[in-house]
Amino acid sequence: MMLQAVVFGGMEFSPLVVYFPIAFLLAALTRFALHRLNWHDRIWKVAWFEVSFVRLLLSADCLFN
Repeated sequence: MMLQAVVFGGMEFSPLVVYFPIAFLLAALTRFALHRLNWHDRIWKVAWFEVSFVRLLLSADCLFN
């Protein structure tokens, strides 16, 4: 599967320009849910988890779109 360029205003953009904000918003919602449920303290390295989770969501978004 090849990713297609996104055309906006006559300019072509990488599809990651669209997919990254979607992944970032999903990760922010997950982070909010973890804080509300007090599960955020159970994560050993929070920064590594968040970076890995954004990459996971970005990969899933590219795979399923």
